Amino acid sequence: MTTVVARQRNYEDVRVGEVLDPIRFPLSIYRLVVAAGGNRDFNSIHHNRSYAVASGAPDAYASTFFLLGTWERLARDFIGTAGTIRSIGKFRMRKFNQVGTTMTVHGSVIDKRLDGAQPVIVLAVECRVDDQVTIGPGEIVVTLPSGAGAS
Repeated sequence: MTTVVARQRNYEDVRVGEVLDPIRFPLSIYRLVVAAGGNRDFNSIHHNRSYAVASGAPDAYASTFFLLGTWERLARDFIGTAGTIRSIGKFRMRKFNQVGTTMTVHGSVIDKRLDGAQPVIVLAVECRVDDQVTIGPGEIVVTLPSGAGAS
């Protein structure tokens, strides 16, 4: 299990091309049931294996809310609590993230710029199961504090 990174990053600390620490999410029925309770998405395709298969899916699979949350977790671990998530874009589902697999969220820094006085970082993000992309690639735009006085 991974833990949230305690350090706070500043804009000056980040470099384009930097690779974020990947985060692994074992997808158990328990995790999908807890996610359904947390986001109130009780559609049976996300936690009832026989129902999911009867609906044409290969097995129960992670919901959109859960998957977006994994992207936010990756960004938050990287930017710390003083950073902000501006937007998540190009979130494209390619394959089911099925129960019984382990999904890994990967990211890297693809842009770094000032938007006026606001330090902005763009992250490329994707989910993989068995080295196959299941979600993305997409982008998360974040802001960071600056050690040089920009806010």
